[in-house]
Amino acid sequence: MMEILKTFGSKALLLMAFLIFVTSCKSTKVVTEGRVNDKLTAKSVIKSHYLNGSKFASLNGRVKINYSDGESSQSVSVSLRMKKDEAIWLSAPLGIVKAYITPDRVSFYNKLENEYFDGDFSYLSSLLGTEVDFPILQNLLLGQAILDLRDEKYIIDIDEDTYRLTLKLPGSLYKILFRIEPKNFKMNLQQLSQPSEKRLLQIAYQNYQKIDNEILPNEIHIKALTKDSENTIKMEFRNIELNGAVNFPYSIPKGFKEIEL
Repeated sequence: MMEILKTFGSKALLLMAFLIFVTSCKSTKVVTEGRVNDKLTAKSVIKSHYLNGSKFASLNGRVKINYSDGESSQSVSVSLRMKKDEAIWLSAPLGIVKAYITPDRVSFYNKLENEYFDGDFSYLSSLLGTEVDFPILQNLLLGQAILDLRDEKYIIDIDEDTYRLTLKLPGSLYKILFRIEPKNFKMNLQQLSQPSEKRLLQIAYQNYQKIDNEILPNEIHIKALTKDSENTIKMEFRNIELNGAVNFPYSIPKGFKEIEL
């Protein structure tokens, strides 16, 4: 589990900016109810978290993205399609930027720069400084834990009407914090920090929505802090349909330059 906690910082932000295109939900009801039960054990909360994982087959919709590095900001809306556990496809307006991700392939191109990447997860892993795979990306964006909570023992506390989990035997270099919603046992907050290096990666789920009996993130805020920078990404998910037919049109234009690792 600790392998994913290796070097993250400004490069991690680049990965997060790439990741945020690939998941979402639209709902008829914002999920705000639910009270904590102070008699639950950490083991029970973790078990419920995994029992309440997403079960949809596919989604199709749009996501609005706002990015800021403290000096400038950008906003864009993209189309997205996803087949759970199999493929993720995204497209910026006019197809200027497209990406296609599967469990064994990461591919994207940028018409503004006339460049592309087509390979395995080593590219994304190099940005984070640790091994990244399809399930990790998917979990982050669906409100599931990015680390396997079943691999370690946790201390449970009540914090801001959520279940707060911290490692029972914390490491000396990293700190890990998870907060889990009481009603649907989805993530409220995921936080990885390296105090000695003044680094922080925080993923906050502002609220959840319900559609077709699925509970999925409606708004996610990502913050990446280092000694020299503070970067934030805000995602709002719109017009999503679940379990419809989806396809993934994708072809790298001829003449583009390949991005080298």
